[in-house]
Amino acid sequence: MGDHVDLVLRQWHTQRPDLDVSPMAVIGRLSRLTRLVDAELRATFARHGLDRPSFDVLATLRRSDPPHRLTPTELMRSSMITSGAVTQRLDRLEARGLVTRLPSPVDGRGVVVALTDEGLALVDRTLPDHLATEQRLLAALDPAERERLAATLRTVLESLAE
Repeated sequence: MGDHVDLVLRQWHTQRPDLDVSPMAVIGRLSRLTRLVDAELRATFARHGLDRPSFDVLATLRRSDPPHRLTPTELMRSSMITSGAVTQRLDRLEARGLVTRLPSPVDGRGVVVALTDEGLALVDRTLPDHLATEQRLLAALDPAERERLAATLRTVLESLAE
C-alpha cells in the first residue's frame, strides 16, 4: 500500500525510467503536508478570531521578555512575516486593540510595538489550542521520530540559507 505520491512516482518511473524522480517523494509529501497543516492551523486560529500572520505577531511579542515590546524590525526578524506585511499587520492588530505603538525609549523617532492586555489574553487563550492542533497533526510520530524529522528539516532549511 502507499500514498498518492507513491502512485505518482510509479507513473513517472513507467513513463520516464531514465529520470531519478526520488526528490518528488520528499517535495510532493512536503507540499501535501503543508496544505493539510495550513488548513488545520487556519481553522484553529479562526476559532480565536485570528489568522496565522496575526497570531505570529502576537506570539512573537508574547515570547519576548516582559513588557513584551519589540521594534517593528525586531518583530519582522523574530516572526514569520515579511517586512512588507509588518506595517499592514500591525495596523490591523492595533485597530483591534491587541497591540499598541509607543515612542521608542531609545530613539525618539522610532517606535516599539507593545502587546496590550487584551492581546496578551488572546494569545494566551489561543496558544494551548494551537499546540493541541500541532500535537494532533504529529500524533503518528513518537518523540524520537519527531526529533529526527525536526533535525532533518533543519538541515534542509540551513542548506537553503533559511
